[in-house]
Amino acid sequence: MVLLIASAPKRTFHYPNSPVDGEALVSTQPLNTPPAPATAMPPPAAASAQPELVVKTATVTRTFSEAAQSLGITAQMTKTLADAFASKIDFQRDIEPGDKISFVFKDTGANAQSGSDNRRPVAAKISLGAVSHEIFLYKALGGKAFYYSKDGTPAKPSFSRYPVAFSRISSRFSSHRLDPVTHQWQSHEGVDLAAPIGTPVHATANGIVKFAGTQTGYGRIIIVSNQPPYSTRFAHLSRFAKGIHAGSKVRRNQVIGYVGKTGWATGPHLHYEVRVDHVATNPLTVALPQHHRLRGADREHFAEQAEERMALL
Repeated sequence: MVLLIASAPKRTFHYPNSPVDGEALVSTQPLNTPPAPATAMPPPAAASAQPELVVKTATVTRTFSEAAQSLGITAQMTKTLADAFASKIDFQRDIEPGDKISFVFKDTGANAQSGSDNRRPVAAKISLGAVSHEIFLYKALGGKAFYYSKDGTPAKPSFSRYPVAFSRISSRFSSHRLDPVTHQWQSHEGVDLAAPIGTPVHATANGIVKFAGTQTGYGRIIIVSNQPPYSTRFAHLSRFAKGIHAGSKVRRNQVIGYVGKTGWATGPHLHYEVRVDHVATNPLTVALPQHHRLRGADREHFAEQAEERMALL
């Protein structure tokens, strides 16, 4: 006896997205066999949560430093912020009681607790009456994080306006001034900044000392060659800082000497000059060199961040 055993017919499916267009993919699953249950796919991983932005504001009662530190900013960070605002704000004269400061922080949990040395604002605003100044922290692609102004220009200047903490301007730049010592009319090629003897004098930009010694009229003087075409002069010094001599390299904000009244001076002050292409210019108004603005992809990323954070300030 011959037994004929019939096998279940096979299904043939055509898939439009098969590896070869029109190729038939054959399933060996019998017609009456229920399909295998689909394997459950794992849920997609949750996106890492971005830190929330937190805004804190304080009113100045005495100083910027005091107001900033009341919001949990460290003394070192306060100095960094003041340096970033220095090209726009004179913290000795412009800050008054009633002015407001605002900071935007990333709320990253433990690191955002008051007093953390790692904490720094991602945006800051100082309101001086009706005038406001803002800076924004941004890390350029492949670089370090720095503070920038709204237009993408680095906030920290490459050239400071003032070299000393002074009490008043005792004599201004002038092409025709009656000299208090010689009693003759002549040009005054710098600005005199009154300060007590011994007040530290800082380099206003990176450079190389071309001369450190005594000259007629100037008394003890330091001449620094800065980035072309700029050079600076610091005169009537009581003494030079240690290590300052012709050929020494100096950096912006480095103490290079101390206020005195050597040379033709009627009282203690710093005589400060800025020369451009060897021509004396008014140190209070001369256009100072700036760092380059952000460009390309960095400029676009920065603009997006700044717009978001500006709305919070």
